Amino acid sequence: MQSVAERAQFLRAEIERHDHAYYVLDAPTIPDAEYDRLFRELLVLEQAHPELVVADSPTQRVGGAPLAEFGQVRHGVPMLSLNNAFSAEEVAAFDRRCREGLDVDEVKYAVEPKFDGLAITLIYEDGVFVQGATRGDGYTGEDVSANLRTVKNIPLRLGADAPPRLEVRGEVLMFRAEFDSLNRRQRERGEKEFANPRNAAAGSLRQLDSKITARRPLRFFAYGLAEPDAVSPAPTFYGEMMDRLAAWGFPVAAERDVVCGAAGLAGYYARIGAARPTLPYDIDGVVYKVNRLADQQRLGFVSRAPRFAIAHKFPAEEALTTVEAIEIQVGRTGALTPVARLAPVFVGGVTVTNATLHNEDEVRRKDVRVGDTVIVRRAGDVIPEVVAIVPERRPILAPEFVMPKSCPVCGSAVERPEDEAIARCDGGLFCPAQRKQALLHFASRRAMDIEGLGEKLVEQVVDSAIVKTPADLYKLGLLALASLERMAEKSAANLLAAIDKSRATTLGRFIYALGIRNVGEATAKDLARYFGNLDALLAADAASLQQVPDVGPVVAASIVRFFAEPHNLEVIEQLRAAGVHWEEGEAQATVTSAVSGKTLVLTGTLPTLSREAAREMIEARGGKVAGSVSKKTNYVVAGADAGSKLDKAQQLGVTILDEVQFLELINA
Repeated sequence: MQSVAERAQFLRAEIERHDHAYYVLDAPTIPDAEYDRLFRELLVLEQAHPELVVADSPTQRVGGAPLAEFGQVRHGVPMLSLNNAFSAEEVAAFDRRCREGLDVDEVKYAVEPKFDGLAITLIYEDGVFVQGATRGDGYTGEDVSANLRTVKNIPLRLGADAPPRLEVRGEVLMFRAEFDSLNRRQRERGEKEFANPRNAAAGSLRQLDSKITARRPLRFFAYGLAEPDAVSPAPTFYGEMMDRLAAWGFPVAAERDVVCGAAGLAGYYARIGAARPTLPYDIDGVVYKVNRLADQQRLGFVSRAPRFAIAHKFPAEEALTTVEAIEIQVGRTGALTPVARLAPVFVGGVTVTNATLHNEDEVRRKDVRVGDTVIVRRAGDVIPEVVAIVPERRPILAPEFVMPKSCPVCGSAVERPEDEAIARCDGGLFCPAQRKQALLHFASRRAMDIEGLGEKLVEQVVDSAIVKTPADLYKLGLLALASLERMAEKSAANLLAAIDKSRATTLGRFIYALGIRNVGEATAKDLARYFGNLDALLAADAASLQQVPDVGPVVAASIVRFFAEPHNLEVIEQLRAAGVHWEEGEAQATVTSAVSGKTLVLTGTLPTLSREAAREMIEARGGKVAGSVSKKTNYVVAGADAGSKLDKAQQLGVTILDEVQFLELINA
């Protein structure tokens, strides 16, 4: 059971991880609704336990760090995010706080849709656009001026009455119809499609080549000024400020309005919610702001957000439909995921025909069956899922879901460890669903080290069906390779030479290359040292495997399952028949050498040994190579240009060796 402090730390780490994926990588890993849940849990926890609040908590700052590829822009006025409300009660509480803070009986609010795009700021000097930046972490953003100049509805020059300096805040987005056209063009060109308009807009704006951005149908909507007082005469109301922006040529939301009190906010929320499917762009809620700008100043800010504004988020949209089938998808790592095939239903702005059921336990927990009427939610407006069944509509004799015992793609055995929720196919070397991932791993530098066999080439050889298992790599000919797109004869010859070179390897590399679940590079080398030859490893049972250092029940079970699968053994024999070989010797259950059981750190450039060669010498003699120096380090092997690791070793009094001393120790 986690303590309160441990839970807070876990939530901070999770939120930071998702922030990085969302703001920096433009690749969200969870729905917005789930992110909001995590953030609110942390917020409530820290409010209940103020002693747990730390300066770098996600609740104390905004967003994530900007990308390094663009120049950085420091925001003179921070671009803070808004606090969220998810219920009428929370909106009423916001209205009460505003009334009490202003000491009035009723507050007028400017209300508008909450765009689902990318927040930016535009700077004008003497009426001319000079710079644009993303929000970034709220204090420092990315300079995307060149790309913003290509957005056709951003005015590059304002009228004669523009102030000397103007900073406009707003959102870059993509209309749904234009997003569909863009994805259709991507499909026709054989290029990757975008997941949704928000991702497409963010990815398009962050292109290093502005010519690419210019070809994307981006649009801009303004929603405010960084410094309203910069305008003369200064506007009194938010609505007046928006009218001024519209007069200068900035697009603003046509659906904006001014309402009174909590009742007015509720009415607007319902009105926009009903109109949401007809809007040309995606929104994920509405925004309420105190309309009088002087009152906004009086209410001020908290550390993360303004007190005078709030975002009222829409719940994930839901609809009823029926389950026509439950099929199993096999992922790149062999994970089996049940997927409900649904009667088409319009939800969250799109027609949904599939919904994830996550895993076997979730299907059983919800008791989803073929023929059921189910509630489908487009969670976070992105990932459709089955929320629940409607029991009274279940057809008679609807069969319970049964997870298959064999892979629906390759027929290999399906295993599910007792402590895991995911069932997996054991046909790692054979299964077509795992083929590309297995080949990339097999060819990687620390495995078989086949130089030139990268992701694009693996896709080509698999998609063209000339390679089905790693063993097929050693059957490739010049003619077959040279016929591939963008593969000249010289490149094909170089790849064949690299494949041929990889035939001579080590047992540790070969074991690692097999891609056995839970068996990393270090474990593969331990297995090779302990058993000495592949046949001994193939014959080992779980008890024998657990005699190897750092091999516990989970890893041992993975190894046993892998070698119990006939398809995997067949591929291994094909590899050996193709000439893949290594030096085999006697089992070395007990390695005795000067570095056996010792921890060494490598730093700098050695005169004659590569770092990889030194690492292999250490590990072959029972030593361990660590990446950092600590009190547990026995030796540091230092070459030219050794850096902080050498300094740390000297501080801790760790024995430091040059290459000559290292070789003497190794061979002692």
